[in-house]
Amino acid sequence: MSAAFDRSLLHPRYWFTWFGLGILWLLVQLPYPVLSFLGSAMGTASRRFLKRRAHIADRNIELCFPEMSPVARERLVEQNFHSLGMGLIETGMAWFWSDARVKKWFDVEGYDNLTRALGAGKGVMVVGIHFMSLELGGRVMGLCRPMMATYRQHNSPLMEWVQTKGRLRSNKAMIDRRNLRGLVQALKSGEAVWFAPDQDYGRKGSVFAPFFSVPDAATTNGTYVLSKLSGSSLLTITMVRKPGKQGYRLFISKAMDDYPVEDEMAAACYMNKVIEREILRAPEQYLWVHRRFKTRPVGEASLY
Repeated sequence: MSAAFDRSLLHPRYWFTWFGLGILWLLVQLPYPVLSFLGSAMGTASRRFLKRRAHIADRNIELCFPEMSPVARERLVEQNFHSLGMGLIETGMAWFWSDARVKKWFDVEGYDNLTRALGAGKGVMVVGIHFMSLELGGRVMGLCRPMMATYRQHNSPLMEWVQTKGRLRSNKAMIDRRNLRGLVQALKSGEAVWFAPDQDYGRKGSVFAPFFSVPDAATTNGTYVLSKLSGSSLLTITMVRKPGKQGYRLFISKAMDDYPVEDEMAAACYMNKVIEREILRAPEQYLWVHRRFKTRPVGEASLY
């Protein structure tokens, strides 16, 4: 795909978006500790306007961690909104910071795992998790080793151009998540391709598998299908913020040599356990505002 600029994006209908992008560009020129403070403050302020999302986050956490006290759950939701505000700042950092500046604020654990997996020559499916810092995480992954990534096209042509341009600053290509042929070809050619199986993508192409304390969570079978068709290795790459405004750490796991490639249901259960493990690295930074359990088995009432 291309990040070529189209002059139609200068139409007055996009001027407000351009203005917002300009503000974001100016904002991320500030020192990182200041950005961290501003991000948390913005997240706190946004909660009063995003009451539905706050309810979704609270309900998701209640469903996943029923043993958590109401006080602890409220604290986690509050921290999650701090992270949500910081996620906007990190998007600007990902799109507009120089490589040198990004590199100052992250370190990597497990890079040899990626090197070994790629050395096998059969492609690597990089299992991603929707943390709030996801956009910056993609930039950091590319600085370690340029990759390809699945994505959903943005509804706004201007935002599609901006996010594509930003993501291709350190990565090779973006592949539409519905392009199964393209994904399999990339993996078979030995590429590393990022794919996130941790959201509810609807009933089609999903099975119901346990996720934390929810016994029947709609779980995409995309990981299973891609693995079976491509024969690629699987590993996780997760980036989380370190405490105390100290930047970020990118965690690269070992290859999943015991992934049950011959059993779709077992594969879904396995992958959800992997996702749980990654979320528990920093649960306050996960995208709890997504309706993870919106799709229910036939006849079962909504959980929201």
